[in-house]
Amino acid sequence: MLLPHIKAIMFDIGGVVLKSPFVAIAEYEREKNLPPNYLNVSIASRGPSGAWQRFERGEIPLHEFYAAFSKDLSNVENGNEWYSRYCLRKGLNDEAELPAYLDIDGRDLFGRMMRTGASYDVHIVTAIQRLREAGKWRIIALTNNFGAHIIGTAPVALSAAGISESELRYLGWQDGPVPSHLRALFHHFFDSSEVGLRKPDPEFYLHACQESGIHPHEVIFLDDIGSNLKTAKDLGMVTIYVPIGGTREAVRQLEEMLGVELAVSNQGDGHKGDGEENGSDPTKFKL
Repeated sequence: MLLPHIKAIMFDIGGVVLKSPFVAIAEYEREKNLPPNYLNVSIASRGPSGAWQRFERGEIPLHEFYAAFSKDLSNVENGNEWYSRYCLRKGLNDEAELPAYLDIDGRDLFGRMMRTGASYDVHIVTAIQRLREAGKWRIIALTNNFGAHIIGTAPVALSAAGISESELRYLGWQDGPVPSHLRALFHHFFDSSEVGLRKPDPEFYLHACQESGIHPHEVIFLDDIGSNLKTAKDLGMVTIYVPIGGTREAVRQLEEMLGVELAVSNQGDGHKGDGEENGSDPTKFKL
């Protein structure tokens, strides 16, 4: 269905524009013999006071985050209770073997997530480039992100920030947590660690709309997390869910809503093969 009233397309970054960090979490869970989504549930269930959430709002520095993240995820008392509730809520098998003890290395897990999430999705990036060429819509990023208080878009003042060059390489942050070529894809880039708000807080969405000069009902929003999409929908945005492996279908839905050709021809999921072969620089994509 065509939506002629739309004035802006708003994209999540990790899991939409970039490869999902959930892939690295799932791999880590398998290594630790944890049931699927155990760590995801633990991260989300911490609420606003969790290490992950505080880091995304720019409230704690990197090394303090590592320690707090390790402590949060190693707490099996809370983790097991939250996972049991999750299984009950989802109608899943509640006989999964839960850990009696965990020693999660927050730095190791976070590093894997960042390195995994460094690959651009060919379908989404091509769609963004074609939307920009059409010149009819504002292209906006709304991301829960890290590191605005650590480093900008280039590795400057590292010693003052307390982050070594080797640590940046470990995280894949040689060009900063948000490289300049990522920001350049968008007219507006709203980063939780800069704004001090994070999804799914509706104030974050409203802030982005106000700063971009649009209303929520004029936005199509793409994200890979249900709670983030729910807030967007409640505010009046049109939403597109982007599961792992679902970027091609998401672009197809966007085409139907906007009446413009955005898709890459004869390619599979953009997070495999062609998407990863193009590496970390979206300027390498050819239209």
